[in-house]
Amino acid sequence: MAKIAILGCGFGAALAVHWSKCGHEVSAWTKFEDEINSIKRDCENKKLLPGIKIPSEINFTTDISVVKDCDILVFAIPSEFVREAAEKAAEFTASKTVILNAGKGFEGSTLKRQSEVLGEVFPNNHIVVMSGPCHAEEVGRGIPTTVVCAGTDENAVDYIQDTLQSESLRIYLSDDVTGCELGGALKNTIALCCGIARGMGLGDNTIAALMTRGLAEITRLSVALGARWQTFTGLAGVGDLIVTCTSEHSRNHRAGKLIGGGMSACEAVEKTGTVEGYGCAKSAMELAKKCCIDIPIIEQLYKILFDGVKPEQALRALMTRPSKHEQEEYWNCCGNTEE
Repeated sequence: MAKIAILGCGFGAALAVHWSKCGHEVSAWTKFEDEINSIKRDCENKKLLPGIKIPSEINFTTDISVVKDCDILVFAIPSEFVREAAEKAAEFTASKTVILNAGKGFEGSTLKRQSEVLGEVFPNNHIVVMSGPCHAEEVGRGIPTTVVCAGTDENAVDYIQDTLQSESLRIYLSDDVTGCELGGALKNTIALCCGIARGMGLGDNTIAALMTRGLAEITRLSVALGARWQTFTGLAGVGDLIVTCTSEHSRNHRAGKLIGGGMSACEAVEKTGTVEGYGCAKSAMELAKKCCIDIPIIEQLYKILFDGVKPEQALRALMTRPSKHEQEEYWNCCGNTEE
């Protein structure tokens, strides 16, 4: 059994519940003392994980030194706060500790992926990233879930798989860190789009189109940034896209529905809470411009979120674009494997 410290009590609490039930020694940290008090009083996180009972064996704390001597340090916090939390934890983290990032997003000010941020703060530790279709609510309830973990050190990713896999959490491995992270981050923008479409009263045809063409954009941009196209046929690509674009568990999807129903983007994000796709749309547009990659769906999302364009206008702009061959903008970015 492993000694695990988890930073974050949203998705982190769900992971804590799961791994505690598997027999691991688990601590969970947040800087919000009222959140800790609420969890200890109610034996659940009523705001983020209602109905999921939290075992008393889990040590919830606001003391960051809890990471000392842990075998695995898990980051499960919004992307904008990762560096801040990492710098606080670094003082107490041993070099033997494997860092596992379960969050999905970019550092907005630098456009760096989370593993890049963590690699700067923890230069002597092995970094592993976890991605795939895994809603916190279902992980906490022990509903069968599959994820993919990626890292550059084979021993580290093997250790994560061997240690953290269970009967209800199956872990696959990959060495495409870039692809796994980009798939997990960029799908949030498409989930926002699908939520907007639902809020507008549009149907399954529209959602399917957004998901399929959205995956093409994610793949095209990610390959330009160094990922392998095959990764997006798996859990970190189409798997994560499906679950985030179609489920009410997804905050991106819920915020999108509010926007599609007429609420302003700022109001929708404030009402919903953390909406990673909101900031990710900015990051994606900056990266696409640097790489000269066309991402029309995400571009229209950006205009809705930050330029005041109405969803109906954005939809019309997408549907009246110049005609294309389907393979022209998708398969060509992956290379012709028949040649």
